[in-house]
Amino acid sequence: MSEDHRGELVNGVEAAIAGRWQEAHGICQRLEGDRTADWLHAVLHKIEGDEANSRYWYRRSGQAYEAWSNVDDELKSIKAVLTY
Repeated sequence: MSEDHRGELVNGVEAAIAGRWQEAHGICQRLEGDRTADWLHAVLHKIEGDEANSRYWYRRSGQAYEAWSNVDDELKSIKAVLTY
C-alpha cells in the first residue's frame, strides 16, 4: 500500500464501519489497484450482497472471500493493517 493512500483508506474503512457505503466505495474506486483498497472494495460488495463482484475484488486483493464470515471483524482488521 502506498503511504500516500493510507489516510484516505483509513477514511474509507471508517466510512464503511459507519455505514456510509457510497463514500467508502468512492474511495476504493479512486484507489483501484492498491491491494488494501481492493480488499476494502471486496468487503463492500460482500456487504452489498454482490458475491460475484466481491469475489472478483478479493482475487485482486490477494485475500480470500471465505476467510471472513463477519464483515465488521474484517473491516476492523483492515483498519488495523492501515494503522499499525
